[in-house]
Amino acid sequence: MAAAAAVVGVGGTASAALAAPSQAPAKPKVSWVKCTDPKLVAAKADCGFVTVPLDYAKPNGKKIQIAISRTHHTDTKHYQGIMLGNPGGPGGSGYAYSEKLPRWMKGVGQGAAAAKFDFVGFDPRGVGSSKPALTCDAHYAKPPRPDYTPTSAKIERYWLAKSKKYAQDCQKKFGWLLPHMRTTDVARDMDSIRAALGAKKTNYYGFSYGTYLGATYATMFPTRVGRMVLDGNVNPKTVWYGSQLEQDKAFERNIKLWFAWIAKYDSVYHLGKTGKAVEALYYKTRAAALKKPIGGLVGGDELDDIVLSAGYYTSAYMDPAAALSAWIVKKDPKPLVDSVDPGDDDNGFAVYNAVQGADAAWPRSWAKWKSDANKLVKQGNRFNTWSNVWYNAPVLFWPFKGGPALKIQGKKGLGGILLVQSTLDAATPVAGGYEMHKRFPSSRLLLELGGKTHANTLNGNKCLDDKVGKYLSTGWLPKGRPGPDDSCKADPALNNPDPTQQLRSAGVQGGKDLPVGRL
Repeated sequence: MAAAAAVVGVGGTASAALAAPSQAPAKPKVSWVKCTDPKLVAAKADCGFVTVPLDYAKPNGKKIQIAISRTHHTDTKHYQGIMLGNPGGPGGSGYAYSEKLPRWMKGVGQGAAAAKFDFVGFDPRGVGSSKPALTCDAHYAKPPRPDYTPTSAKIERYWLAKSKKYAQDCQKKFGWLLPHMRTTDVARDMDSIRAALGAKKTNYYGFSYGTYLGATYATMFPTRVGRMVLDGNVNPKTVWYGSQLEQDKAFERNIKLWFAWIAKYDSVYHLGKTGKAVEALYYKTRAAALKKPIGGLVGGDELDDIVLSAGYYTSAYMDPAAALSAWIVKKDPKPLVDSVDPGDDDNGFAVYNAVQGADAAWPRSWAKWKSDANKLVKQGNRFNTWSNVWYNAPVLFWPFKGGPALKIQGKKGLGGILLVQSTLDAATPVAGGYEMHKRFPSSRLLLELGGKTHANTLNGNKCLDDKVGKYLSTGWLPKGRPGPDDSCKADPALNNPDPTQQLRSAGVQGGKDLPVGRL
């Protein structure tokens, strides 16, 4: 075993982020600026910054700026207030959600509901257009990279050293910011946005990690929650180390479903007539790419990263399948090379690790991480396990112990929340929906039965989208009952697309941002 069990010194905790303010903060204000994003300009959005405390326990201390954008309601008679949104990550940019959310809603026939809100997009602290934007090593993921699977002590040492240095670089460049990257800090920023815009309540639409952010806000500010949709729910019981382990099992299932889908259309892709045959060919191709990267850029890791999208979204089934086919059948590397992340921007990756490192305690023993990963692989969870280990490994060396994790729970004054969950979601397995429903007695759980796409509302499943629109428009919720309160079947045309025909789409399917992180 490599001498990687050592961790950097622990110099404090992030628990100060939960402390009560010692002074009354000034009312936050918005500094409006001219929008530069063409889509925001076309949507007649307002853009600006809200100045917030770095540390809410010291409201008159150091300040940072949260980038926001806002589009305006058109149904004045039925105006419902502001609606914030978050795409997940953590680390995903929600700055353009002021334009995206109403466009997606209109695209699935929910324009009447969208007209009742002012949509507010924002980049969480450290993300994108907010100031500062966190970055630790902009070229950390530059391809091609050594194998994720530590088949030798040398590879294991490489990844551990690389992960440790990344954590040290984060501490060196942004050590003052890292302890204040908790989800509770972002929830307080959301409330500062609410106050700055003069709103009494916050309506909210969160996908993936955005469900945990929304649940955090609902826990901390129950009387300030308006209508809230949480789609693709994080399991609050497993934040965050356990979440990765559960993902590994779910992604193994979903990537096998994709292999089987490719086999069904062997006449299109020519990669094998059974799921097992396609899988065997994939791993044979991966092994060859480790020795000689495809097009000089696509090694085994990069190949995994490219096809991982198929584990997230059925709308991503066809592109990686076609790219694989182009290489294996025609020896054309271009589609795969064009799909590679150039690894020249680590903002999302940096925030992902910073939030998870601050939010909750992680095991500090490499032996524990390695043992858990090996167990999962032995159980047949080969595809995503080691990839997930190294994606999160900087937290093993984080400069402080995170946590304690906030206890997510419903409190007095919280109204009805709509939880939506696809039963075959890999990034946020279905158990998260059930646990979130348990934590919030006033919530209602809507399942998409058989749905394989992560956070699948506003994607063209009419049953789901109509229920979401009705809730946002009127406050309607299904009647409560034991277990899930309501359900919709997955749309066959979207859940199992037919590459021999043009994919039916409401103009939105495939349009949502891929998660920056693994949630």
